[in-house]
Amino acid sequence: MKGVILAGGLGSRLFPLTKITNKHLLPVYDQPMIYYPIRTLINAGIDDIMIVTGGNSAGDFLKLLGNGKDFGLKHLNYTYQEGEGGIADALSLVEHFADDEPICVVLGDNIIERNIRQAADEYRAQGRGAKIMLKEVHDPQRFGVPELDGDKVLRIEEKPAEPKSNYAVIGIYFYDNTVFDVIKTLVPSNRGELEITDVNNHYIGRGEMTWNELDGWWTDAGTFESLLRASNLVSETGANNLGQGSAG
Repeated sequence: MKGVILAGGLGSRLFPLTKITNKHLLPVYDQPMIYYPIRTLINAGIDDIMIVTGGNSAGDFLKLLGNGKDFGLKHLNYTYQEGEGGIADALSLVEHFADDEPICVVLGDNIIERNIRQAADEYRAQGRGAKIMLKEVHDPQRFGVPELDGDKVLRIEEKPAEPKSNYAVIGIYFYDNTVFDVIKTLVPSNRGELEITDVNNHYIGRGEMTWNELDGWWTDAGTFESLLRASNLVSETGANNLGQGSAG
């Protein structure tokens, strides 16, 4: 299984910080934000990784990360997303890199306390379809929300006014090699983007979606409030203690 980190976009919600750098290069406590999703993948046993970046500061990723040797990697792969076409559009850029293998996709501003090794191993055993990670939250209307029937996902609704569960779909996804065919069938949403929720609902419609509940805390870091919360959580946990324990 290969790993993909989506670190493009313009980071407009963090302007003016993002006027001079990519959002994913901003500090979360004592490390650049991009370090955390890299470690999420490595802790799941994934060491063949591509970073999808964009904006005017894409070259800074290469300066910071190089070939990934600081993480024990033999190399890192990079590709560039023009504009803001959405998560699914960014994912479409890695089809050649995936080379028919399954992929684990992590949004570049998602930070977790523990790790997803168990979920990754279960997906490897699953062998096809997709898997999402869920986390119970107090404000599900801010996220993609699954409607659940026991262990089965019936549908995911994006930012619903009346959520059908208290779970949020966090930014970690597992897909088989048919995901790129699915993306090619999508039409842009009202936001003008190709939505990852549409990808997930496609797999649900095929009866090929499973889910695991994330253990430990999770946050994104895409707003001033969540960036501060992420730094505080990492500070309280201790950066060296992140990734301990399993999720799902």
